[in-house]
Amino acid sequence: MKNDDYNNSYILAISFISALGGYLFGFDFAVISGALPFLRIVFELDAWWEGFLTGSLALGCIVGCLIAGKLSDQYGRKSGLFCAALLFAISSFGMGIAPDLEIFVLMRFLSGIGVGMASMLSPMYIAEISPAHVRGRNVAINQLTIVIGILITNLVNYKLSSLGEDSWRWMFGLGVVPSLFFLIGIVWLPESPRWLIAKGRLEEARAVLLRFGNSTVVDKTMVEVVQSNKEASPISFKEVLYKSVRPAVVVGVTLAIFQQFCGINVVFNYTSTIFESIGASLDHQLFETVSIGIVNLLFTLVAMWQVDRLGRRPLMLIGSLGLAITYVVLAFLLQNQLSSVMVSIFVLLSISVYATSLAPVTWVLISDIFPNRVRGMATSLAMVALWSAYFILVFTFPILAEKLGTYGPFYLYAAICVFGFVFVLRKVKETKGQTLEELEGNFRH
Repeated sequence: MKNDDYNNSYILAISFISALGGYLFGFDFAVISGALPFLRIVFELDAWWEGFLTGSLALGCIVGCLIAGKLSDQYGRKSGLFCAALLFAISSFGMGIAPDLEIFVLMRFLSGIGVGMASMLSPMYIAEISPAHVRGRNVAINQLTIVIGILITNLVNYKLSSLGEDSWRWMFGLGVVPSLFFLIGIVWLPESPRWLIAKGRLEEARAVLLRFGNSTVVDKTMVEVVQSNKEASPISFKEVLYKSVRPAVVVGVTLAIFQQFCGINVVFNYTSTIFESIGASLDHQLFETVSIGIVNLLFTLVAMWQVDRLGRRPLMLIGSLGLAITYVVLAFLLQNQLSSVMVSIFVLLSISVYATSLAPVTWVLISDIFPNRVRGMATSLAMVALWSAYFILVFTFPILAEKLGTYGPFYLYAAICVFGFVFVLRKVKETKGQTLEELEGNFRH
């Protein structure tokens, strides 16, 4: 089908609305970096509590992914996104007014449930409404809004840091504002036509598809999706482990774990710790978070430009090998207490490599590779693996840094990136330019 067959401006608009979940993901992900220097003092955190407080978001994310999978398969993608937005608003307010550490961690856990739901449902929804020729770019919009959320949050944190010991309350509390915008935006979203077809609501699906394109688009999509969902019986979790879909699940789960164990989120979440280890001031530490946010945004735009041109697999290979090299150099610089300028250069270089490759492409691949029938449940499983890996990563870093020095863990992350390169080379197939239905057989062998 031709590009003119599609209502591209409408599809792009609702993709951006759905991707506001990514913005809130970016907010909750980044806000801890600027707030951590204040939280260490206010709550008297040791290495264990620092790691647990940071990682409590991930524990909530695991619950969120499990809820989102069942909710989205039973009640629709739109309902799941609405619940995520509501949880964002409640938890942001709760963290801002938290009277003690226990309440704060509870609210951060609740925020994690919202993040987990959005991290799964936003890219899934966008993948299901997007034509094959721009699906990679549109799903990468979710990553773009994540990095915009990170950048704006880092800028706001930098400005708020001058307010004193209660700066962290404003940092977290202001998350209510984008949460309300997301809630309002969801009202305008149509339900996913693929979900409607899976539920047998064919006329509703046809009405939605007519907003996406002309009759040619509608007829072709209806035939393809009905064919891929011809078995209408309810699915169970064990179907995700069937031999026919197991290879896709193994690839999706492994990529999800690798995206976290590659170590980059240590750089995002513990920027202040890394630069404090070489004697940087608090102002310098927070300024580095802003620099990271800017570089992250710029190179995410590069990834969006290339993901449907160069392809998913080449970007993953470049990213995994590039990170391994930059980590070795960064570890050497930290170990020898060399110039903060050089440390900053290689921190930003690692961010640029990640933002161009593993960050957006992992989400695109996870959205691509699972069959329609089990996509909700399989994506949920992959996201649980991702957030479990994230918790392990951010929980262990303060402890490892205390035992090995701040530089030590980066040698480990470099080795993991080499293993990731080998896995992608051997197991990951290209998915660009193919419909979700055409991809169903790609990962069965």
